Amino acid sequence: MAQGFVDLADELQQIKQQNLYRSRRIISTPQGVEIIVDGKPLINFSSNDYLGLANHPQVIKSFKQATDQYGVGSGSAHLICGHSQSHQALEEELADFTGRDRALLFSTGYMANVGVISALMGRGDQIFQDRLNHASLLDGGLLSGARFKRYLHNNLDDLNNKINPINGRTLIVTDGVFSMDGDVALLAGLSALATKKHAWLMVDDAHGLGVMGTTGAGVLQQLNLTQQQVPILMGTLGKGFGTFGAFIAGSDVLIETLIQKARSYVFTTALPAAVAEATRTSLKLVIAENWRREKLQSLVKRFQLGAYQLGLPVMPSDSAIQPLLIGDSQRAVDISEALLSQGFLVSAIRPPTIPKGEARLRITFSANHQPKHVDQLLDALESTSL
Repeated sequence: MAQGFVDLADELQQIKQQNLYRSRRIISTPQGVEIIVDGKPLINFSSNDYLGLANHPQVIKSFKQATDQYGVGSGSAHLICGHSQSHQALEEELADFTGRDRALLFSTGYMANVGVISALMGRGDQIFQDRLNHASLLDGGLLSGARFKRYLHNNLDDLNNKINPINGRTLIVTDGVFSMDGDVALLAGLSALATKKHAWLMVDDAHGLGVMGTTGAGVLQQLNLTQQQVPILMGTLGKGFGTFGAFIAGSDVLIETLIQKARSYVFTTALPAAVAEATRTSLKLVIAENWRREKLQSLVKRFQLGAYQLGLPVMPSDSAIQPLLIGDSQRAVDISEALLSQGFLVSAIRPPTIPKGEARLRITFSANHQPKHVDQLLDALESTSL
């Protein structure tokens, strides 16, 4: 074995010894509440399919019909010959949905975040990010070449103290709903601070889109924050929408700038047009079927009440993400495995995804869960002596 690969093998062994090793599971069913994982039937409390649309028959039908028209692959980048009528229609509908001038599709949320930050910011600029931001946002900041600082989680005073006037641009970046904690950013305060400091504000609403707001347009709709107050919005389509891809929404100038300069947009193949058509159907369902959001909230409240009665270490969150703080990584894995043996898929989240000493069970809910599933999970958690 080449010396470099010997070193890699040693690193892998160290990861195992630190109880941070990750393994993939093989799923043989569609996404849903009841799935088969490694040949075993399980109740799924780990998916981000918050509204239960990933296997919706209307969404599937739209995808299949679109493959008859477009085939499977898009064949090229958007700027060459990969931008279809379906892509264009979805972008226009997403812009209207979010109350922004325009929207721009990206193939993944990671590519959207890296693309927009590196396109707008560079040497001589400064970026400030919440310490608990998603890895893709942090990577975008590092890749941009701008001065990059992190502020204490949801701490406006710390952010205010760290922003100094410069000749270049200033960008504040935050998750809308934090993916591992489930809490919501202090967006009204961040918007006011951004205005005061002559900074741009970017919000990644991957986990709020579809789930929050009167029509599911996310935390910005729920808080009545306009495009002027939050000029850069990122949303993903693979969570609440149940499909795939992501988008940036904002002003015409912002979108045209990204079309010209965002490398993760310019230099990659467009997502399949059939996915765009499926997402158009999903968008209609998100808007029309408010009962999905209402049911999701009722399930979350049922779990929170039960967890409180059992004395479980549930972290403060009103979103579909309900983490149980464990602390030790091996203990989190052991509890996850104990739940697995009882028929529940609940992920153990460990560093480097979250800070050291804050390992947790990340429990997520779907509108397709039933109250009995919540009660069964609570019984299983009680039996693990959490």
